[in-house]
Amino acid sequence: MTTALTIVSLLPELLGTNGDAANARVLAQRSRWAGIDAHVVDVRTVDDLPERADAVVIGSGSDSDLVTARDILATMTGHLRTWTTEGVPVLAVGTGWELLSWGIELADGSVIEGLGIVAGRAVPLAARATDDVIVATKHGRLVGFENHARGYVGAEASPLGRVESGTGNGGGLEGLVMGNLVGTHLHGPVLARNPGLADHLLRSALARLGRAYTPGAHTVAVDEIARAARNPIAVRLGLTAE
Repeated sequence: MTTALTIVSLLPELLGTNGDAANARVLAQRSRWAGIDAHVVDVRTVDDLPERADAVVIGSGSDSDLVTARDILATMTGHLRTWTTEGVPVLAVGTGWELLSWGIELADGSVIEGLGIVAGRAVPLAARATDDVIVATKHGRLVGFENHARGYVGAEASPLGRVESGTGNGGGLEGLVMGNLVGTHLHGPVLARNPGLADHLLRSALARLGRAYTPGAHTVAVDEIARAARNPIAVRLGLTAE
């Protein structure tokens, strides 16, 4: 009997701003289209954690919930460290990514300590970044919406990609990659707009199980819709269509 993929969605309500928690459902559906059963486990407390995780999604939340989210995630630090060390794909978006870092510097000068799982820290930007962002990566062009008051330093050696339009981390780079962990500022949800990144995470998840991933036939039409959604944004921002 083929074991279904277990996709963990951490704090889906608290860290589900901008539809980011839906990234877990994107992974599950694309897996099913490939003929591989998958289910999403919503985790709100450490007691909800499943015995096994094949992929993990952490979304973004409001600054007013940062400490609350950090304190809950702190109870799961051991699991998160184990998953990242073992190569379980992790997608962390916005404040979910920031909370995995060394810490978050707020505009008033205070600092919220992070979990210290990934290198770097979030630092205030001169002005809030609120616009579409386009990033060139090895997974293809990524397009999303950024809405953040902080940049990110300490990930310069391992960014997700180079910013073609927008702010990203600041300094021309966007995101962070650490093994199979990906941190990004892109909302949307990012995996619905950018199936190349979704398929990278699924390939990584299945490779750990000794299985191959081949996108299903239904994904062709869906990926065309995603491409058609990305292209007008690129053209509006002065870039060529894919």
